[in-house]
Parts: sequence; structure tokens; C-alpha cells
Amino acid sequence: MPQIFDRSSNALARMSLVLTGLIVIALGVTLDQLQRSPWVTRQGQRPDQPVPFSHKHHVQGLGLQCQYCHTTVEKSSYAGIPPTRTCMNCHAEIWTNAQLLDPVRQSWYSGNSIAWTKVHDLPDFVYFSHEIHVNKGIGCESCHGRVDEMPLMYEQNTLQMEWCLDCHRNPAKNIRPTSQIYNMAWEAPAAERPVWCAAGDDKSGVPTAQSVSCTTKDPAANPEVLASLAPPVLTHVDAQISDSGTTTLAQSTVRYQKFTSQMDMGHFLVDHYKIRTPKDLTSCEVCHR
Repeated sequence: MPQIFDRSSNALARMSLVLTGLIVIALGVTLDQLQRSPWVTRQGQRPDQPVPFSHKHHVQGLGLQCQYCHTTVEKSSYAGIPPTRTCMNCHAEIWTNAQLLDPVRQSWYSGNSIAWTKVHDLPDFVYFSHEIHVNKGIGCESCHGRVDEMPLMYEQNTLQMEWCLDCHRNPAKNIRPTSQIYNMAWEAPAAERPVWCAAGDDKSGVPTAQSVSCTTKDPAANPEVLASLAPPVLTHVDAQISDSGTTTLAQSTVRYQKFTSQMDMGHFLVDHYKIRTPKDLTSCEVCHR
């Protein structure tokens, strides 16, 4: 075939194969980065809302608790969007003529809900339960970021599956005492800010996380700290039967452990909160019982 193809055709064929491979690789890398970009995940975007509600003003400025508006966060799969009645509890008395709040007043008078734009919108095939995460020591800030510093709400994290799996493979790095779930300024234990935790006996019908009590003050040096903690966590009573048949009650104090790192405290809480390990979750019986 030398009459048809020049000798340089072999080199051109090799170059075309290499070029095709490079194009395929570049396209794959581009698509991979695209699906992680804010254009797809909407990370950092502030969508337009009917009312420019400021979490910073209401949480940091006025001191409102998360549960005041998101009433179902501890007992339901969804945190709940507050009804107009919740807004009017305050705004029936203050800012009553503010043009900014016209949609709120119209919703109150008409009975129609405000059409909020959902910021943290998971795919339909994803089932996420706020209840289990809140009751097992995952703080609001871990997923939603410093909401108390957001004048306008935005998505702090990607909420993609790899982001969820990063936590589920090692929950110890994010878990915190349940008393600090709503503390946006919570800082992990360190040498200069240790945390003391103690575990009591589990009770039926009560979340296992409630059997653990943690404090940032040394219980040994602050007796008033011990007095403020729940009795089931502070002490437990053992029944002892003597040789004569009499029963005596011996009260012993639960010892608090000092933690100066997030991982040490996290592993302690994972164990006592009864959180399944990744190895447990890969078992077939998780879904097929």
C-alpha cells in the first residue's frame, strides 16, 4: 500500500491515537471537576428568598435557639420549616409596617404558606434523618456551617455522597457531646481546652447518648459542676447482700475521663453512643433482615 499511504502515515496514526487518549482523559477530568463544582452542588450560593431572612440577626443577634423555628429536628427526619405563626409571634409586635415583611403578613392574612426556596436540597433517592444525627452527637454546624454568621443562608458543604461517606467512615472526628449540638462555636478538645466525659448506665426507652455527660470544667476541682449534672450519670447505686442476708446500698461515683483531642473523645462517644462502625454497616443484615 505504499502507493496510497506515505511512510509518515504510521507516525500520524500513532499521534492520533495518543491525541484521542489525551482528549478522553481531559474530558473525564473536566466532567469530574464539574460535578464537584458549585455550579452543580450549589455550594456557597445564596438563592433568592421571598423574605431575606438573616440567621445571623436572629441567632447571633437575638439569641434564638435552632429548635424555636426548627421544631422537629430532634424527632423527625426533617428539621421543619417554621410556619408563618412562628414569625408572627414576634413580628405582630415589632416591625409591623416594614415593607421587607410584606410576604409574611400576606401569608398570615391569607393562610397560604411562604414559598421558601430550599437551600439544602438532597436528591429524591437520598433518605436523611435529622433525628438520628442530632441524637447521636452531630452538631448543626458540622453540616450547615456557622449559620449564626450567615446574613443570608447558603450551603456550606457539597452534601455529595463522598462528603457523607467521609464522616460515616470515621464519625469520631465530627461527633460531639449532645449538650453541644446547637453550639455553633463549639471547639474540639485540645490541651488548652480539655473536655471531661463520663458514662452512666443505659436506660430502656432513652437514647444511649443521654447516658453520657460531658463538661469543659474539671469536675474534681469544681464540685458545683457535679451537682449540676444528671444523677443517673453522676452516680450509680449497687446492691450488696452480706452473709447475714442484709442488703446494703453502696453508692459509687462515675469517674470522668479527660480528653485533649477530638479523636480520643470521639472514639469514647462513638462507643457509648452505640454508633455502628463501617464494618457493621457493610453487613447484609443492615438492609436484609
